[in-house]
Amino acid sequence: MSITRRRALLGTTAVAAAGYGAFWLQRATAAPEPKAAEAPTTSRPGDVVGKISVGYQGWFACKGDEAPINGWWHWSRDMSRPPSPSNTGIKSWPDMRDYTRGYATEYPNLNGGGDATLFSSRDQQTVDTHFRWMREYNIDTAALQRFNPFSPEGPTRDAMAQKVRQAAEANGRKFYIMYDVTGWTSMQSQIKEDWTSKMRAHTSSSAYARQNGKPVVCIWGFGFNDDTRAFERAQCLDVVQWFKDQGCYVIGGVPTHWRTSSNDSRPGFAKVYRSFDMISPWMVGRIGTMGDSDHFYENVNLPDQAECKAQGIDYQPCVLPGDLQERQRVHGDFMWRQFYNMVRAGANGIYISMFDEYNEGNQIAKTAENASQVPSGSGILALDEDGTSCSSDYYLRLTGDGGRMLKRRIPLTAARPTKPML
Repeated sequence: MSITRRRALLGTTAVAAAGYGAFWLQRATAAPEPKAAEAPTTSRPGDVVGKISVGYQGWFACKGDEAPINGWWHWSRDMSRPPSPSNTGIKSWPDMRDYTRGYATEYPNLNGGGDATLFSSRDQQTVDTHFRWMREYNIDTAALQRFNPFSPEGPTRDAMAQKVRQAAEANGRKFYIMYDVTGWTSMQSQIKEDWTSKMRAHTSSSAYARQNGKPVVCIWGFGFNDDTRAFERAQCLDVVQWFKDQGCYVIGGVPTHWRTSSNDSRPGFAKVYRSFDMISPWMVGRIGTMGDSDHFYENVNLPDQAECKAQGIDYQPCVLPGDLQERQRVHGDFMWRQFYNMVRAGANGIYISMFDEYNEGNQIAKTAENASQVPSGSGILALDEDGTSCSSDYYLRLTGDGGRMLKRRIPLTAARPTKPML
């Protein structure tokens, strides 16, 4: 079973009438336009600029689902055995009511009665359901996570790319490949081989995300100061330039402190970070309260945005719902504060981490509303953990409203407009 990047890191506006983002609003209401040579060079709206993107794992499998991985992939610590209270890989429980197929686990029955079943990403209906939610809640683009495809999980990952393509096409959503280089020792050559022989074919889809007319690719993990991503600067520069030479718009999923090359960043990687078309710094494990968000807004996000604008790089900060099991969410106030801060900072786009990350409790996908919908005795918290009842789709609705604020379809407001229950 793969180690998620989140666990590995927990220790360490086109004018206003066009309706795109705070940056464009600021540009429209500012002093007269300077001569062209002095104008900022960040991008106009496309499939990631001016849009809400979500990280999509699609990495859940169950025994009996016919996935090549043949196990309880990412549901269990030991994926050869069914998930149970003593063998679990998750922190939150999904609301299973929209799925046509569930797989029996060894958890006790739900507190409200009924079997404790889980979905498989292998089932096309599962992926179709997730992309239908994206359409219904106005989420624009999904970044399909792709870990080392030359590992035993490769065939399952390959199948997921086709399933995501089909679901995105059917629901009018966009998707792009997001390579996570964690633990990928032969990354420099194999990532090129994988793109050329497999993933590039998906760019022919009408649903494949494009920015500035180019297919979007993200590489997540260059420059992090840990042993699972110990790549040399020259390797990283070579890969970024190679993808650009293939005609791609390249996003960098980079350390939180990329701009200063400190803390979670390796020293000497400034040239790597500034070689990307878009920068998307990681935030999971860095903030857990609204106060944390405000601190990062003043000390990290605003300087990051200024640096990106000066360098002609698009800025796509992370927004996260918070770890449900750690009681970070405050019935949506934590997430809305981040939306407010990132939009008023002038972000070119927003990346939600993540759509389906039940493993670490940071998912926005439909989640158990109350104790009746979680297994008895499991200790898993539901969305009403702080005493406020929330519908299972609350964080999807909240994300939709955050997107409307980003696109100036609703005013910039620090007051959360989304009600926990309809």
